[in-house]
Amino acid sequence: MLALDHLAVSGATLDEASEHVAAALGVPLQAGGQHAHFGTHNRLLGLEDGLYLEAISVDPAAAAPGRARWFGLDGFSGPPRLGNWILRCDDLAAVLAALPSGAGAPVALARGDLRWQMAVPEGGVLPFDDRFPALIQWQGALHPAGMLRASGCALRWLAVSHPDAGDLSGLLAPHFADPRVVIEPGASMLMAEFDTPHGRRVLR
Repeated sequence: MLALDHLAVSGATLDEASEHVAAALGVPLQAGGQHAHFGTHNRLLGLEDGLYLEAISVDPAAAAPGRARWFGLDGFSGPPRLGNWILRCDDLAAVLAALPSGAGAPVALARGDLRWQMAVPEGGVLPFDDRFPALIQWQGALHPAGMLRASGCALRWLAVSHPDAGDLSGLLAPHFADPRVVIEPGASMLMAEFDTPHGRRVLR
């Protein structure tokens, strides 16, 4: 089975993505790091229930990766926004074998002491206009959520909207169930509500 792991907010720059999260939730992010394989960098926010949120963008100081970046960042434009949701599993290869080929192929990644595999599509954009979840398998006992200080923020719900929501929901139903996540018809977008030290806040 798949389980909710984290959410990603993309921006044209890391400062823009980070400021978008901080303005929406009223709490600052912590330092993250670089992803040399994709030429990106991030900052992080610890959430309750073993979840976390990352702000991510292309790293202007990094060399071009020679392949499409994840989360569709090569074609990113406009204001920062909640762009991707990430589900974890214990056997990435087995899950991918049961899903459409567009869900990506495993890529071995590392940042500091963290090691993981992520399913990344060849073109960098996931099915359903990137509304399909990115899939991750952590390797070893370390997980970012356990390395971050508490922010006082907890996810209440995540709405995944797409015109073909029924098809998306049908693909995921055998593998994923979480009462906080609603897949619904509508314009392609993600929206999440959090309990924060400043009350309930919405992040788009």
